[in-house]
Amino acid sequence: MKITDGLHYLTQEQGGYVGAFLLDTGDGLTLIDSLFDTDGKKVLGAIAKMGRQPSEWKRIIHSHAHRSHIGSTSVLKAATGATVLTHEWEAGIVDGSRKATRVSLWPKPPREAYKLQIGLALGLGKHPLCKVDGTIKEGDRIGPLIAVSTPGHTPGCLSYWWPEKKALFVGDVVVSWPKVEAGWAGLTLDMAENVRSVGKLNEFAGVEYLCVGHGPPVTKDAAAVLAQLKKQPRG
Repeated sequence: MKITDGLHYLTQEQGGYVGAFLLDTGDGLTLIDSLFDTDGKKVLGAIAKMGRQPSEWKRIIHSHAHRSHIGSTSVLKAATGATVLTHEWEAGIVDGSRKATRVSLWPKPPREAYKLQIGLALGLGKHPLCKVDGTIKEGDRIGPLIAVSTPGHTPGCLSYWWPEKKALFVGDVVVSWPKVEAGWAGLTLDMAENVRSVGKLNEFAGVEYLCVGHGPPVTKDAAAVLAQLKKQPRG
């Protein structure tokens, strides 16, 4: 789905209506997250529909390293030669040198995401391991994007601000499925910190496109939605 010029949204039901974002940033194609599937077909198909070639792909960057967001990273790197970049804390999960931090099995809302909570609690749903080419930290520029440290869902969660497009990519710091809220309690390691990160995202003025990790992007009154979410109780 085209959101605006140079910005496309990809999604799949598996993984909790997980989303990925394909950007034409002027210096090549950039992918933010890579969906749950491990074959890369949805992403490569989207590039083909755009009339672009895999060789034009420059980089894959992550919001964080849960399986839903890194499933196709390995195969896409092999198919395109793209550079893989992620936060230092998340890099070991991507390359397999350590495991993702587990969450509690005790059911927490939303119930629609409990299957994903079980998977993370039990360490299920392995992803194909992938070499990380470099790490990203707060304030780094990746093409036209500015990296923002937004911990809470995981310690290494990153958001990305694209000033030219007024687009903010927030991973699972904010979700819009099954409703718009500041993260899923059952899969977020520190909910209070996650809500503080939402408050930090409100520092970016004039957000028009709030691109979330699960559910469709918020394209109407995005700045107002963010302002409301920063008031969410810190559980």
